[in-house]
Amino acid sequence: MSGTQTIYGLHAVRAMLSKHPERVTLIRIAERRDDPRVKVIEELAREQSRPIERVDAHVLKKLLGDVTHQGVAADVEALPPWTDDDLFTALGSAPSPLILALDGVQDPHNLGACLRTADACGVLAVIVPKDRAAQLTPAVRKVAAGAAETTPLVVVTNLVRTLKVLKESGLWVIGADADAPKQAYEADLSGGIVLVMGAEGAGLRQLTQQTCDLMVRLPQLGSVESLNVSVATGMLLYEAVRQRQQA
Repeated sequence: MSGTQTIYGLHAVRAMLSKHPERVTLIRIAERRDDPRVKVIEELAREQSRPIERVDAHVLKKLLGDVTHQGVAADVEALPPWTDDDLFTALGSAPSPLILALDGVQDPHNLGACLRTADACGVLAVIVPKDRAAQLTPAVRKVAAGAAETTPLVVVTNLVRTLKVLKESGLWVIGADADAPKQAYEADLSGGIVLVMGAEGAGLRQLTQQTCDLMVRLPQLGSVESLNVSVATGMLLYEAVRQRQQA
């Protein structure tokens, strides 16, 4: 999806101004916000010659709906979806890349939440199949709260084929399954890896599992059969981040 998108929240707007100021076309700040965190955003905007508009809080509510916007929003040029070629080009300049692949996740809220966590964990890109999976819609962008404009989404025709090419590029492909023999903390997640998460309820397809180098699980001590895919994704990504910081 091209065109202009609106992101909101102090962190999302500050991050965009810091990393991609050229894509910010307008910043709106509530008239009564004058605290240090807002001043940082104003200073960044002035340094990058980005326009600022002071507006009534009701204007932001009308524009964004009932969300926690923290009195700050920005219009940004949308991040276009990546192709396979874009992904493999980025691999060349990414030491020990961390990539997330979603095998048929269909709930837009789950995709948005996964994008948001992926952004927080420094994921290079999120891969989704073209068919029978959630795509980048306004609903997904809203849940992602700005992450859809900073974390590239790669839409591929054949997920298994893409995973095989990533393996040939030197990455380990690690799938998640509740019945996997090894717990996530027992696996080495500190190098270049692709973490593959399955669809809601169904989990990973058989062919996808067979493509993985390793299967891992999260520890489960309660009676709930499985975790929501976006929750499980967050836990596994942060385990990877923990290992990388220790390394």
